Parts: sequence; C-alpha cells; structure tokens
Amino acid sequence: MPELPEVEALARFLSERTAGTRIASITLASLSALKTFSPSLTELAGQRVSGVARHGKFLDLGTDDGLHLLWHLSRAGWVQWREDVPSTPVKPGKGPLALRVAFVSDDGEPTGGFDITEAGTQKRLALYVVTDPSQVPGVARLGPDALSDELTEEAFAGILASAGRSQLKGVLRDQSIIAGIGNAYSDEILHAARLSPFHPCTSLTPSEVAGLYECMRRELTVAIENSVGHGTGTLKAEKKANLAVHGRAGQPCPACGDVVREVSFASSALQYCPTCQTDGKLLADRRMSRLLK
Repeated sequence: MPELPEVEALARFLSERTAGTRIASITLASLSALKTFSPSLTELAGQRVSGVARHGKFLDLGTDDGLHLLWHLSRAGWVQWREDVPSTPVKPGKGPLALRVAFVSDDGEPTGGFDITEAGTQKRLALYVVTDPSQVPGVARLGPDALSDELTEEAFAGILASAGRSQLKGVLRDQSIIAGIGNAYSDEILHAARLSPFHPCTSLTPSEVAGLYECMRRELTVAIENSVGHGTGTLKAEKKANLAVHGRAGQPCPACGDVVREVSFASSALQYCPTCQTDGKLLADRRMSRLLK
C-alpha cells in the first residue's frame, strides 16, 4: 500500500506534469470505484488543473474552478503516467484500469495523462469528485499529518498519553490519530526507535517518546527524499529497496545482523528485529499459534 512518502512523491510528480494544463478527457472504467455522484465526473473535463496535493494517503487533483478529484489507492492501487494516452476506447470492468485522465495545453496539444489502476480481486480503490476535500469522509477523519508543523513533539507526546495502553503499532497506523503512516513505515519507525510494535503507549519514558518522534520524522523525510524524482514506474521498487525490516522476514537485520521476524495476522503481517526491538524475545505469531492448537 502506498504510504506518506510514496503518495507525497506521486503528488509532486503529477503536479509538475499537470499544473496549468487542462483535462482533455476523463474516463471511468470501474464504476464501483466512484463514491460520489455530484458533482459529476464529466464536469472535470475542460477544467484547468491548479495542482496535485496530498491529504494523508489521499491524492487530490484540484482545478482552478474549485473542483477536486480525490482518490485513495488502498492496498493494490497505483498511478501510471503515460506520455501518450491510448486513443482506444476504455472498456468498463475490463482489467485493472479504474480511471484514465488525459491532459492538453491551452493550445490543445496533448501533454500526457495517467491511469489509476487496481490489481487483484479485492476492489478497495476509491474515487471522489467534490468541491471541498473535507467532504470526503476519510479526509475529514484524518488526524494531524505525520510531517506537519502542527504535530510537534509535545503534541505527539499528548497523543501517546491519550492512547493509554494501546499498542504503538496500532496507534501509528491509525489515520484518525496520525495521518500518513501505514504498515510498512510503522515497522520501519519502530525498528529505528528500537521499540516493540506491541509496546503500550503509556509505558514509554520521556526519552523514548522523544526518540520515537525523531525517528518518525526522520524515517519519513528520508523516504520522501529517496522517492522524489522517481517516475511512477520505479517508485514501488525504490520503496522496497530502502526498507530495513518490513517485508524482509528471514533476512538479516541491517543494524545488528539478527534474523528479521514476522507476526502474521488475518490480512497483514508485521516485521521486527528481536535484538533491536524486543530484547531478544520472539513475539507470538498469532496465526501460527492458532494452527498449532
């Protein structure tokens, strides 16, 4: 799933290529992906693009006339930029394509476009056309962005204190608490901070809170720096190449050399280093525990 660094990189990439252009055409291929009906998708055609912004893990293509096309890529969605947009008609319900947008200059010259796609059978990608981003329920529920000036170290400490005995992993991933962090970067942040994903928030010392805050800001900032400048075709590979523990179960920890371990859940998994994060203790893998009963 794309998270804050990749979504930020996509926003910058798309904004550079679309700001000041006009939407020549916009074609829906997945009817179930569109979650709004007014304003209509067709009202975006002909509008001049003001830029592309990010709200948590949502992308927001805005127009000078005040319309916004927002989308959330969910687990299997992606954006693919096309220098030459295919002229063949889009067939609804065929393949991974959900939406195709083409752009032109004021002179009517094609300037490229992008496809929003979703792989797999679990269709969770969501598209919205609104006059205000806050009209999208997922945006309205967002907590402070993980890299916003609003989220100071003091504010972060207050969030953790309010979370009580909730586990760190869950709090970092909760978009209504802190926006932008998902499964992968919560693993990376906790590994950098040398904290267990199951550590209760209220059990943190002040120095651990400060360290976690610093690691959160640093890990996300570095990931953005690594991501910006990559095209939509290479961004996923760049993310994977720079992860220390997430998705690397069974491989050596780059910090200490211990074997990276995994805890599996029904629809996801987390990775951690026992030496760096849990004083050598192996966390119970709930899925395996059930199988052994």
